[in-house]
Amino acid sequence: MAKENSIKKNMSNGKINAAPLMFAVFIIAICGIIYELIIGAISSYLLGDSVKQYSITIGLYMSAMGIGSYITKKFKRNLFDVFVIIELTIGLVGGISAVLLFAAYGYTKVYMPVMYMTIITIGILVGLEIPILTRIIEEKENNLRMTLANVLSFDYIGALIGSVAFPLVLLPHLGYIKTAFLVGFINIVVANIIIYKYSEHIKRIDILKVIAGLFVLIIIVGFITADSTANRIEDSFYRDQIIYRKQTKHQRIVVTKHREDLRLFLNGNVQFSSQDEYRYHESLIHPAMSLAKERKEILILGGGDGLAAREILKYNGVKRITLVDLDKEVVDFCKTNPLVKSLNNKSLDNDKVNVINQDAYKFLETTNNKYDVVIVDLPDPNNEALNKLYTNLFYRLIYSRLDDGGMIAIQSTSPYYAEEAYWCIRKTVESEGLYTTGYHLYVPSFGDWGFTLASNQEFDKDDINLSVPTKYLNDDMVKALFVFGDDEKKSKDKVEINSLTNPVLFGYYQKAWDSY
Repeated sequence: MAKENSIKKNMSNGKINAAPLMFAVFIIAICGIIYELIIGAISSYLLGDSVKQYSITIGLYMSAMGIGSYITKKFKRNLFDVFVIIELTIGLVGGISAVLLFAAYGYTKVYMPVMYMTIITIGILVGLEIPILTRIIEEKENNLRMTLANVLSFDYIGALIGSVAFPLVLLPHLGYIKTAFLVGFINIVVANIIIYKYSEHIKRIDILKVIAGLFVLIIIVGFITADSTANRIEDSFYRDQIIYRKQTKHQRIVVTKHREDLRLFLNGNVQFSSQDEYRYHESLIHPAMSLAKERKEILILGGGDGLAAREILKYNGVKRITLVDLDKEVVDFCKTNPLVKSLNNKSLDNDKVNVINQDAYKFLETTNNKYDVVIVDLPDPNNEALNKLYTNLFYRLIYSRLDDGGMIAIQSTSPYYAEEAYWCIRKTVESEGLYTTGYHLYVPSFGDWGFTLASNQEFDKDDINLSVPTKYLNDDMVKALFVFGDDEKKSKDKVEINSLTNPVLFGYYQKAWDSY
């Protein structure tokens, strides 16, 4: 009790330098928001539906912070000890959080309970931090108004820096696991600063020094071995051997190989298998190319693997192919990797192919060019950003860029596995005044897969005439593409139009794939 009174007396006399404590507020705010972003991003990556995952993460996190803040009233003495213990604990738990979440998904299949417990634990600890620090500083300043203003200012500024640093710097360069270990290390460094800066105010100084040293060692070892740990966990997600992996600022690239089967995955979703991709790409390209009035100017939205361009380059009349793909690193990989180059016939090196690394929506808003054929080879609408590329406004932009008698071919997901999503895409295209028809085929690596064929003028699918060499399609097979079974048409007239303000397609898609 005497020691506590001595501390309070020294603080009231201004003998404690508050600058390190304000610095701690700033740093822990950065760390706190990054933990929240890591959990939300990992959950979105593994489970999809980023709005849902971030909503759950933010809601639980904020509630847990409230619980933590409420608990602080139980702590009345040895506040420096309490703060150091909190920082060390959050550094360890936060540092291993990414490994814990990935391991839970890959090995235990109980991801959701682990995610909830991780969010709640970190949230409670973060909720404890600021009130404890505020009380320590306020005892020195003896001015609650100034203390709260200073603490909250540093807290909010730190949160801003953390929220910007995570997507722009940390995730693209370090990935999820290394980022978590780095942020955990920062929390433990803050604890060590407090230990050595205010040692005379810490009751259990010797024990806390030992614990702090041990936690630093654990986190450093975790950071150093993060790449091998991440690789082992990621290997468990895929059937075949991973031969390439990279986190870009847009997505996770993984390439697997088993015997002759080469597969490209983006954010865990297969983009092609070398065993059957020709079925998909021949069906995507040749009906539209066959029916187009002209075939000089071609636009591909997506298709960074060069496989759609390979099929288009079979036509002698093609003068220029403009390929718009957001992720330059995907295009560069498919342009330089020998295995992919042999698959796309070096199409990305062809002088007729002009690659533009830009968002497809933004490209359509800014270009004034007209195209004879537009190929929409985009990933499925499994998140909100991709859903925008399946809205009525997106198809309106395509219509405005289509020359008279031009054709559009759109990857439209599976009419069997995601029936409502398929017909929603078709109905949305029609809502912009385009003439449409739908077709589908079986691709072994995907299942039954569908497309939408559209034009600004009426066309007859019976006029499709294959004039280039193919491995799968022939004239008889083309006719079969346009026949749907009754179990693939149940929702044809029941779906709504997908728009920016009412993104129903994302709900249709998520509901369908959740059931599989």
